[in-house]
Amino acid sequence: MTAKQTWIDEAWSKALEKTRSNSRRIGAGFPHASQGGQYVLEGPNWWTAGFWPGMLWQLYAESGDESLKAIAEECEQRLDEVLDGYVKLDHDLGFMWLLTSVANFKLTGNEASRIRALKAANYLAARFNLKGRYIRAWNPWREGEDNSGIAIIDCCMNTSLLFWASRVTGDPRYRHIAEAHMDTVLEHFIRPDGSVYHIVSFNPETGEVTEKLGGQGYAPESAWSRGTAWAIYGLALAYHHSGKQDYLHAAQQVANFFLTRLPEDHVPHWDFRTSGATGDLRDTSAGACAASGLLLLAGQVNASDSNVYRNGAMKILESLYRNYGTWGNANEEGLLLHGTSNYPENRNIDVPLIYGDFFYVEALARVKEAGPFYWE
Repeated sequence: MTAKQTWIDEAWSKALEKTRSNSRRIGAGFPHASQGGQYVLEGPNWWTAGFWPGMLWQLYAESGDESLKAIAEECEQRLDEVLDGYVKLDHDLGFMWLLTSVANFKLTGNEASRIRALKAANYLAARFNLKGRYIRAWNPWREGEDNSGIAIIDCCMNTSLLFWASRVTGDPRYRHIAEAHMDTVLEHFIRPDGSVYHIVSFNPETGEVTEKLGGQGYAPESAWSRGTAWAIYGLALAYHHSGKQDYLHAAQQVANFFLTRLPEDHVPHWDFRTSGATGDLRDTSAGACAASGLLLLAGQVNASDSNVYRNGAMKILESLYRNYGTWGNANEEGLLLHGTSNYPENRNIDVPLIYGDFFYVEALARVKEAGPFYWE
């Protein structure tokens, strides 16, 4: 066994062990961020609701642990109130139902799960604005708020639900919407240097771009690292599903930006362009997401580029394991320390985040070739 295989297997075993322990308290809850060593549970409508069951499915697929499967199935059933209630659904249907219902269908062939995921895909497709060719983000959560012209980089990941729906139904309309949105990402979200905007605002009546915003980044022209990771992974997935070379080239452009701006320990700061003390904060969730996306990208390019992306991903993963993991700390449920959720709104700063944990486990599974992977 090589040294690389040794630490990967150790990392996987420790993640599995800790998740089994966490599952005894969390059960079919929906954790988001850890506070004081314990994951705070959110409602099933919260955008992160898919990551805990998604991680359970990923670990179950390799371990065969039926207790993890049972909790993941219960989480999926709890999401029915959101799917059937309709009013709390937004653009994050992919995050929620790819990692629950699509995962279940891929692993077990469950027909009820297939139907749930197709319902979610239809709701996501209905958010498409024909004029601006974008999938609308968010809803008006406060009185007087208007989000009808807003699109965000995160939605790169959600389009995989539409690609999946086209494949299983044979209906190309879902794919057409996904590709139209991703074409808009290419045109309006990615800067020439490979950095990305978090938010682009459109006139929803005409499709004209009205403003580009920093969102969860430091400033409108900064480079929020998790948004960069969403773009790497989302573009690589769009290429996987469509075969369109423009997506692959853009994924490489963004990946090159990301990798050349990592600090010495290979785990990104929360924004690549900040000033003052705020720039010292890391975001392990951005590192974990990027690592999984880079591993997918490494399988799509020529050998020399593949080595760059795979080696970059492995350096990130090993640093997360050795420098940011909570192994041996029974008083912390999160797997990875030092995540930054939303710095501008001062929410969940420098804490473990469930999506960081998920992407860390998924990236380890990619190295172990222990799929399937539910975005694909």
